[in-house]
Amino acid sequence: MDSWFLPVGFRYCGLHSGIRPDPLRKDLALFFSDFPASAAGVFTTNKVKAAPVHLCKERLPSDLIRGIIVCSGNANACTGKKGMDDARKMASVTAEVNKCDDKQILVCSTGVIGRHLPMDVIEAGIRKTPELLSDSAMSLSDAAHAILTTDTKIKVVTKEITINGKQVVVAGVAKGAAMIGPNMATMLAFVFTDAEASDGELASLISDASDKSFNCVSVEGHTSTNDSLIILANGASGAGKMLGGDWDAFVAVVTEVCCELAKEIAIDAEGANHLVTIAVEGLRDDKEAKKIAKTVAESVLVKTAISGADPNWGRVVSAAGYAGVNFEEKNLSLWMGDMLLYKDGTPVDFDPKLASAYLKNNRNVTLKLLFNLGKGKCTYQTCDLTQEYVRLNADYTT
Repeated sequence: MDSWFLPVGFRYCGLHSGIRPDPLRKDLALFFSDFPASAAGVFTTNKVKAAPVHLCKERLPSDLIRGIIVCSGNANACTGKKGMDDARKMASVTAEVNKCDDKQILVCSTGVIGRHLPMDVIEAGIRKTPELLSDSAMSLSDAAHAILTTDTKIKVVTKEITINGKQVVVAGVAKGAAMIGPNMATMLAFVFTDAEASDGELASLISDASDKSFNCVSVEGHTSTNDSLIILANGASGAGKMLGGDWDAFVAVVTEVCCELAKEIAIDAEGANHLVTIAVEGLRDDKEAKKIAKTVAESVLVKTAISGADPNWGRVVSAAGYAGVNFEEKNLSLWMGDMLLYKDGTPVDFDPKLASAYLKNNRNVTLKLLFNLGKGKCTYQTCDLTQEYVRLNADYTT
């Protein structure tokens, strides 16, 4: 926390409201801007969307947003009209006690699907937020803890950049450890900045940043009902409007924050022992490269081989082959770390014990698939699939 940069004009809090039975487990967070902020978001492509997603999509993009109220332990998904009424109630109570209009509040939820929210305890918790809101790093940490479900740690990334001679901060907070599949990757993520930007500019920026980050991370390919990535910019730094190179630099920092958060989600996957980077290069375009990278990343056989430190490279090559991209075997070469295993469609002699040791002894491993068809490329993040992951997700509600 000591190294975090904090954007001007934002306050945070996280508390235990009673959604979760453990009184030491925070389950309600508020991220709040002291000034109306421009805001935009991207959301799940699942046809089954949680009530808070519908509410946020109604209200974004906007240049008047003040805060995001988030509860964990209950997704408020597949809950019908009552679910929508409860999401609106969360927004209206948050607005009431923090003295703003209810349409200035966004809502997110995460947790078990198909259960109605315990609105009595949630409302009581929301009414405590005005006295708890603070601009301290500890308060941001409390909020980051309050949005977690099966995560093992909080995910916070902050960066500083100079715009028009003034310091601007971009801070990102995320949760996610399972049900991670792109479009978007299953998670909640919030980006806060004291830079000045319009809601239209943010809408374009966050869509592109998501494609390069959260849409390039997968644990098991399961796209959730609650995926939300929201960015708020309140302009409180006083840096003014960003043009030309300043805007490009800002976009790069926001994208970098999103990429680092996405990587944190992949490495925190339940029971995972490896962060796996799938680097694909040399396709006709980036879309083809992403298609192959995603297919390899979601292959259960690839993921279990890495978990078992088995350098079974045939699983990687075959996964690339069924991705739906046209190529011939001679177009593909494969590396595991710095070891060449397969070159131009032909196996290469390598030391299997050394390759196994690479998988066994490195938490971060890389598979590089190099084609000779063009300049298209994509880098994708995933993890191995362990027995612990199966155990944790087999008894999630029981």
